[in-house]
Amino acid sequence: MNELTRSAPWHLWVVGGLSLLWNLVGAASYTMTELGKLEEMGFPADQIAYFYGFPAWAVAFWALGVWGCVLGSLMLLLRRQWAVWAFALSIIGLAGTTFYEWGVADIPDSMRSTGNNIFALVIWAITFSLYLYARRMAMKSFLR
Repeated sequence: MNELTRSAPWHLWVVGGLSLLWNLVGAASYTMTELGKLEEMGFPADQIAYFYGFPAWAVAFWALGVWGCVLGSLMLLLRRQWAVWAFALSIIGLAGTTFYEWGVADIPDSMRSTGNNIFALVIWAITFSLYLYARRMAMKSFLR
């Protein structure tokens, strides 16, 4: 069977669709922060100050992580090999954001919790899993 006519497995559509929904939530969070809408979302003052205090380089990494994942999800659904590169860029963005948050920033006490740490690990696990999944789909010629 020609690799360009090979049918995509059902799970590609499920993973692509669910990952797009998941990553659009991250994109909405990023967008609301950059538009200065955290007050309207009910964030406490210390958290608002924290997010609005990100230096430009940390915001750039955050954007790379968020939009890389959105693009990767779209590329999965379009069955394009660019999904692998988009997810790889999102890992770089996530690494930069994680470095800032865990190594540089003074995180407000209201954000220091086991739940927040677990959520950060979940984000890492999903992002890295999406990269590996896209890579596997490309290697099996399901992505063009």
